[in-house]
Amino acid sequence: MSKRGPTEEHVQDEELGKSKSRLKREMHELQDFARHILDLRGDQIDSLPLSDRLRSALEEAGRIRQHEARRRHLQYMGKIVRLEDNLDELMRAVAALDAGSAENTRRLHLAEQWRDRLIAEGDAVVAEFIDFSQDIDVQHFRNLVRNARREARQDKNTGQSRKLFRFVRECIDQVSD
Repeated sequence: MSKRGPTEEHVQDEELGKSKSRLKREMHELQDFARHILDLRGDQIDSLPLSDRLRSALEEAGRIRQHEARRRHLQYMGKIVRLEDNLDELMRAVAALDAGSAENTRRLHLAEQWRDRLIAEGDAVVAEFIDFSQDIDVQHFRNLVRNARREARQDKNTGQSRKLFRFVRECIDQVSD
């Protein structure tokens, strides 16, 4: 006997005790979840435990451009998601991808804060960052900070601030890993 997800009849039997409003809310949540999956990058989608049916529906959704057709297809995808036998596993996998994205955003904001402080506040912050990251090329780091400060004073954009940001971001990534 093949291992399959719940059948439509089985799902309908479970839903007999639910109100129409609750069923509608749940379907909208599943449609939103399907839309969220659609918004992921291709490599992220490939890493998810999707059934063949859902994977082909995702591919089809990428080809649909008309608004009403896309809306109807999202309803269809919500139905497919509801019938997935590993829905909890799929939701956990998507949540893990979101958590990784949140961590990436946190690191970017931290790097921006360090860069802004390094440019604005001076040598005390440079020493603080050296203590924070410990294993960096101090001479190269001080040179990047000096060039970024000069760029800020001259009110020119020569890319020095961006170079400092990249260096700080790499250091933060090394400390965090």
